[in-house]
Amino acid sequence: MSDTNGPRALLKRIRVWLVVFIVCLVLSGATAFPLVTELRLVDGALDTWAAPLADTFPGLAEWIARVRTGIEAADARAPYLLYGTDWLAFAHLVIAVAFYGPYRDPVRNIWVIEFGMIACVGIIPLALICGPVRDIPFWWSVIDMSFGVFGILPLLAVRRLIKRLEALEAAEGTPAPAPAAGRTSPA
Repeated sequence: MSDTNGPRALLKRIRVWLVVFIVCLVLSGATAFPLVTELRLVDGALDTWAAPLADTFPGLAEWIARVRTGIEAADARAPYLLYGTDWLAFAHLVIAVAFYGPYRDPVRNIWVIEFGMIACVGIIPLALICGPVRDIPFWWSVIDMSFGVFGILPLLAVRRLIKRLEALEAAEGTPAPAPAAGRTSPA
């Protein structure tokens, strides 16, 4: 069997996908902390260098201005409300840590990948139900739903690769590849 299809090559591909997914989770979590600053920057950009975008999509500019006004008011009058987005950010970071399990031992921890896939699917009904309840424009709910769609794609690829790795190991009767970072598996 060629080295490009062997267990080590599959493990490397799995780990690359997982690192990309983990980085995206961390970035999406980290951006939930500085909402006030981010909205000021985005709203300012739509008035200056990104004005052509605001001209093309006036609903976007209006929505960003409305959200900025609301977030700034909450920050000024009831900053404890933003504590909820801090917990959202923390949840993203914790979920990212969970993906270290499949990074280390993909076959044993495939359930984390499947859990992530379920979470990605769950984004769609959440956006469709809670969006209208919270007066979120439908087009913004579509953007939110895209996180589930784009999130599930690498997880589907990883799951497929893990199943190939599992089958290859079973056929070859070989143990799983060595864990990452020189660690040893518990006996």
